[in-house]
Amino acid sequence: MTKARKKVIVGMSGGVDSSVAALLLLQQGYDVAGLFMKNWEDDDADGYCPAEADYNEARAVCAQLEIPLHKVNFAKEYRERVFGYFLSEYQSGRTPNPDVLCNKEIKFKAFLNYALTLGADYIATGHYARIAKNGARFLLLKGADNNKDQSYFLHTLGQKELSKTLFPVGALTKLQVRVLAEQSGLPNHARKDSTGICFIGERDFKDFLSRYLPPHPGEIRTLDGKLKGQHDGLMYFTLGQRHGLGIGGPGEAWYVVAKNMGTNILYVEQGEHHQALYSSDLNANNFYWVTDRPTPLPFTCSAKTRYRQTNQDCVLMATDNEDLSVAFRLPQRAVTPGQSVVFYLGEECLGGGIIQRTTPLHKLSENHESDTSLQKVNACI
Repeated sequence: MTKARKKVIVGMSGGVDSSVAALLLLQQGYDVAGLFMKNWEDDDADGYCPAEADYNEARAVCAQLEIPLHKVNFAKEYRERVFGYFLSEYQSGRTPNPDVLCNKEIKFKAFLNYALTLGADYIATGHYARIAKNGARFLLLKGADNNKDQSYFLHTLGQKELSKTLFPVGALTKLQVRVLAEQSGLPNHARKDSTGICFIGERDFKDFLSRYLPPHPGEIRTLDGKLKGQHDGLMYFTLGQRHGLGIGGPGEAWYVVAKNMGTNILYVEQGEHHQALYSSDLNANNFYWVTDRPTPLPFTCSAKTRYRQTNQDCVLMATDNEDLSVAFRLPQRAVTPGQSVVFYLGEECLGGGIIQRTTPLHKLSENHESDTSLQKVNACI
């Protein structure tokens, strides 16, 4: 079968990236169709996640490109596989990353399987990442645009998924994508990029979460035990958070430095770079590797503990169980349990896991009766 007859189904979101992905595949001679996934059923009519508007944009693009557009509803799968996990993690005081799980369970499982039933040879998305072959193995590489690279969110993809996936815009910068869209007259060439989590949209995060997780008030204290105020629930806060604490007074801004689910205490300190915000290492589990787990251990590489972070030098080490310990060359700020730690060798994304706990640099006051160390606090979440 020649490339001209290979069928690719593109996940069309209504945005410019997936639209240009479809355009490029057509130019490369593929048989292209689009597929719009509705992954969320709104509980109300507030319109903050306007799937219908996204669908209309996708339909307009496909009409101009003269390709068919399929539509499928994965809302049930999304609620069961992504949103349920999202809520349970927040309820336990952790901070999950639903985009990672959405890619794993919806875009590269439910979508991939559905596309294969439609006769697709490949699926494609507008992600900023690249795929390369090394012998018989598929490698996941960073996108060419460092500011838009999305390999962090794709680290759970394995050989099966990568062998059936194309990332047409991965070798381009965002500016180049915009220019191509405008030059080709795509109707959404100037459409604003979506930000945040789709099912929350522009809504206030705390208001949205409170619909599903009722408030659980508790104390806000400093690390030496001084009472600074009250909080509505630990699930509404994440490490390094500044806004929404309701703490005034002189000096630098206040930041969340720890949470204790057992005592329902939120710990805060002043200063963006307070020592309590920094960790020397972490433990993680639930690993996914693009090819194989790095060997032998200890293994030197780099890692990200959040999307926008630059790669940080680290060493992976074995533990007494299935976890891995990750020791950083330099202390890292606001390393957050529930988030993903993703590993790299240069441009290659190796895989990653879920952060379970950290080793903070700062100790709690020895006379504070609730805890003896920040490590204990973070071990509770």
